[in-house]
Amino acid sequence: MPGWRTNGAIGVKLVTVFADNAIRSLPAVHACYVLFDGESGAPLAMLDGNELTLRRTGAASALAAKFLARPDAKRLLMVGTGELAPHVILSHAEVRPIKEVRIWGRRPERAREVADDLKGHDFSVTVCDDLQAGVEWADIVSCATLSQTPLIEGRWLRPGQHLDLIGAFRPNMREADDTAMTRAALYVDTRAGALVEAGEFVQTLAAGVIQPSDIKGELSDLVRGLTPGRQDPAAITLFKSVGTAIEDLAAAELAVEAGGPTP
Repeated sequence: MPGWRTNGAIGVKLVTVFADNAIRSLPAVHACYVLFDGESGAPLAMLDGNELTLRRTGAASALAAKFLARPDAKRLLMVGTGELAPHVILSHAEVRPIKEVRIWGRRPERAREVADDLKGHDFSVTVCDDLQAGVEWADIVSCATLSQTPLIEGRWLRPGQHLDLIGAFRPNMREADDTAMTRAALYVDTRAGALVEAGEFVQTLAAGVIQPSDIKGELSDLVRGLTPGRQDPAAITLFKSVGTAIEDLAAAELAVEAGGPTP
């Protein structure tokens, strides 16, 4: 996954995926990120690609929520209990006054582990046993799962909510149903990624449920003020992230500027 900026740095993420690594007690995915000087081509840093991906993914969702979630959003439901979950929760808490967090997962014991690890922050954390009730309760619903069938039903959503979809990064995966897609104002990290990778968009576009023109803007449009974010307090907003090399590059540059360790 290469990325570069004009008059800026160049970076590339190298990733291996070995599905059988569980028998070796190793992660299935390993990654490293190499950052180069844009003028000389000299290497500047090598970073842990897995950690970089976790941090930039949570940051991207939070950046979108800064424009799309209500300013008074205090209740966050985290759907999914993987390594990404705590990063997403902490990132959202940086941009909105989160006071209560509930965590839902297919394995309640894992949800409890995530909740226990997040104790000590300025918000309460509990396990959610009823997904529908959790969605109806939340101001922000963030999903980071590998689900191939919709978890979030649009009929559960209420005015004013923000739906943050991270996990479905292949056309055969999805976390929200057709009703959610038609009820919400749709935003994506990039159209190029969402229209070919995100199951929510690939499947609903193929079925004629939505049209490409229903996408109101990309994350870069929101940041640059080219597309307005939330304007109606009662609107339901949806942000779909599939990841982009631009985020990796920005995160790597920030890490180096901050003077962090470079393994």
